[in-house]
Order: sequence, then structure tokens, then C-alpha cells
Amino acid sequence: MADKLIISFEEYTKIVEKLAVQIHKKKYRPTVLIGIMRGAAPIIDILSRILKLPIAYIVIQSYSGQGIEDKQGQLMFAREISSLANEKDFDKVLLIDDLSDTGLTLNKSIEWLKNYGPTKNYINEVKTACLWKKKSSSFEPDFCPVRLDSDPWIVQPTEHYEELNIEEIIKRNL
Repeated sequence: MADKLIISFEEYTKIVEKLAVQIHKKKYRPTVLIGIMRGAAPIIDILSRILKLPIAYIVIQSYSGQGIEDKQGQLMFAREISSLANEKDFDKVLLIDDLSDTGLTLNKSIEWLKNYGPTKNYINEVKTACLWKKKSSSFEPDFCPVRLDSDPWIVQPTEHYEELNIEEIIKRNL
């Protein structure tokens, strides 16, 4: 089992803000933010508010089940992108994930986007962003505020909900 890096919600939002600053300072102006679900959901919510950009989501399942924290499963892509963005908004894509673990998810997502029928003719550029890049990742994101010198399991602020069921939450909220 890999070491764990536990991230508080306050620390998490500060890292997202650092990502926004990094994008702004490099004068990159994407026309749409595409988040890889589920990890990018809170990131894309905050970034879209800061950068005032339309958003889109692609759903990819990679990790699943208990006890396999340090293993990546087979990637399965949803059939469609979920978005209200216009076709022209897909000119300059900023593809976002929470982290670059091995690099496989980001690499395969770029490939999938470039072949996705409804938008492939509108995409002229795809850049990538994530909050953390692990040491063993082979992928080099365009924007990444935290580059780790190891490969810990990153415990994000909402991850504890995966271990809870609704009955436990009801008891806590009586």
C-alpha cells in the first residue's frame, strides 16, 4: 500500500487557486474547461467560476472497489461529453483531472477527445491541467501546481464518503 497524503478542503481550494494563477500567469486563455469525472468535478467548478469559462465533462472509470488503492483498472469512457458549451467553445480545450498518477488517463483522454465526433472538428488545441503530478507519472501536464517526489495515495476532502452509506449519514444528522 502506498503512503497517504491527506488533503484538507482548505488546502485543496488553495491548490486549485494556485492552478488558476498558474494558467493566468502563463497567459493561456482556454475557451472551454473539460473535466475528467469524478476527480475533476470540484476543480472544474471552482476554475469555471474564477476563469468565467464554459465547462464540459467526460466520464471515465478507472479506479473501483476496495483495497486496490495502488492499482489502476481498465479505462472505460462514457459515450458522450456532457456540456452546454457551443461547438465554437471547443477551440482551445483545457482538459483537467485531479492528478497525474501514471499518465494513462490523461493520455487516453486526449486521444478520445481528438476522435470524439461532435467536437473533433472544432478542437484546435488541447492543453492539460491537474493539481498533483506523482513522481512515477510519465505524463507531463501543461499546468500543475504540485509536483510530488513520491507516489502517495492522495486522500482528497470528499473521499471519505466512499466508505459511508446513507444510513450512517442519517444517524450523524439526527
